[in-house]
Amino acid sequence: MSAISREHDASPMTTFQEARTFLLKHRMDYEKAVADFRWPDPVPFNWALDWFDAELARNPESKDRAALWIVDAASKKEAKLSFDTLSRRSNRVANFLRAQGLKRGDHLLLLLGNVLPLWETMLAAMKLGVVVIPATTLLTPAELRDRLDRGRAKAVVASQDQVAKFESLGGEQLIRIVVNASANENGWLSYEQAADFPEVFTPDGPTKPDDPLLLYFTSGTTAKPKLVRHSQRSYPVGGLSTMYWLGLQPGDVHLNISSAGWAKHAWSCFFAPWNAGATVFVINQPRFDAKGLLATVGRCGVTTMCAPPTVWRLFIQEKLASFKVSLREVCGAGEPLNPEVIDQVRAAWGLIIRDGYGQTETTALAGNSPGQKVKVGSMGRPLPGYRVQITDIDGHVTKEGEVTLLLGAERPAGLMQGYQGEDGRLSGANGERYRSGDVVFADADGYLTFVGRSDDVFKSSDYRISPFELESILLEHESVAEAAVVPSPDPIRLAVPKAYVLLAAGAECSGKTALSIFRHLHARLAPFKRIRRIEFVTELPKTISGKIRRVQLRRLEHDNVRDDPLRGAEFREEDFPDLQEGAVGRVMELDE
Repeated sequence: MSAISREHDASPMTTFQEARTFLLKHRMDYEKAVADFRWPDPVPFNWALDWFDAELARNPESKDRAALWIVDAASKKEAKLSFDTLSRRSNRVANFLRAQGLKRGDHLLLLLGNVLPLWETMLAAMKLGVVVIPATTLLTPAELRDRLDRGRAKAVVASQDQVAKFESLGGEQLIRIVVNASANENGWLSYEQAADFPEVFTPDGPTKPDDPLLLYFTSGTTAKPKLVRHSQRSYPVGGLSTMYWLGLQPGDVHLNISSAGWAKHAWSCFFAPWNAGATVFVINQPRFDAKGLLATVGRCGVTTMCAPPTVWRLFIQEKLASFKVSLREVCGAGEPLNPEVIDQVRAAWGLIIRDGYGQTETTALAGNSPGQKVKVGSMGRPLPGYRVQITDIDGHVTKEGEVTLLLGAERPAGLMQGYQGEDGRLSGANGERYRSGDVVFADADGYLTFVGRSDDVFKSSDYRISPFELESILLEHESVAEAAVVPSPDPIRLAVPKAYVLLAAGAECSGKTALSIFRHLHARLAPFKRIRRIEFVTELPKTISGKIRRVQLRRLEHDNVRDDPLRGAEFREEDFPDLQEGAVGRVMELDE
């Protein structure tokens, strides 16, 4: 008997279906939803088997509905698969992966763009109990090496354009599977072989709620990304809060503009829409084209859309009112939207963009959900299932402070299991509270407004950037003695990484030196986190204990103070034509 179909008895247990139905019923009643929502109990439950297969793919009301709809702008081709079809196809993939030796608890690196095998492999891995390491295709070989080593990957599923990156990585024991290519002499298996396997899958046993499912690498306060581990319960079941914030309903056609490999992709291109029984809609473009995307949104009847502010700022450069759309809900996440963007969208479509907030470590934990009053600049109020406190450094409740989650009996289902260390142990999400590192201001009505990060991490085009990671790579260059990375305002990306650099003795303050450093960064960093500006200075501001005061440099950039004694000679990536061709990275995959 599955976890969602057990018979009701006298016990007060809450099932996944009951929790989902409650949120759908009270989607416009925030007060009721927050007061009475209860997370499903942590019982044996496999979301892919007990929800996607047993309900969405078998229920006559949903089985033939489109689960996934991919539109390729270049080829004009479309792929539309029903829940029933995707269920059977993912079973074949699960049997194929099992035949290669993958079993419950093994780790698989998923290195694909927005192509059908990504969704098939995710579902298949869940059914097997295999832990998925989602990764962007923008990673360099060195970054892939880190994910293979610290992620302890036993297998990789990658697109053909990623194969060359593995030539120097070794790992002969790694099971290598390539999509849309024939098997080759380097030991790569063809993903298409999965079509020859049975479409009936039998699990090896029940799935425990705490069985690991996802392992994300995310920027933080160390030179290397931290490993965030989620369970078979945390993202699938925790995604109910994301479904509520987005305002999704059964039968919706939902577009989330996000690169594969990131937590937001799992939020809104996988769990949240399928929790609602909605269609995941994807538009693949060789280069981002706002006009073409908006036309497709209208033609295909997209009803709900979530996009990062970078995209919304590009949208309003078009004549929005000329695009006839079927949109009911529009959302943004990643950073606050300025009033101009919100006003133009409302004037054109009569819709208000609703902000939301969460982390790789959580599902959506605050937001402007449907039916609430939207306060411009605010990311909304805590969502159902999340008990949020705003606390100071000593843990006292305050108006401006760190977003803190209560744990214990109040622990939200969508919170990570913890940060996984080198020894496999978990930390950061135990004890009485989880401290997010995000500082906000709470007004009298409970609305939260983002202030900044307590650890200097910042956003660029919705990508989370760690100064520590970039500074570590800068210091590897022979001309760099010290460096501090801060966000520099940008009209489209919101901010781009900029480095204040103190040169080593003998290094020349010149364009030649800047070009050498830029080339070093291009070789070591994925495009989305490359430093775009360098300023050579004669000193860096420091505390009495010798720590660099990034906050002071951030203020110089934010206020564009040019006459400060700290300022030096600035060089920008665009100053060097040799760097431009094939070198400028993607902005949420917008520039390619």
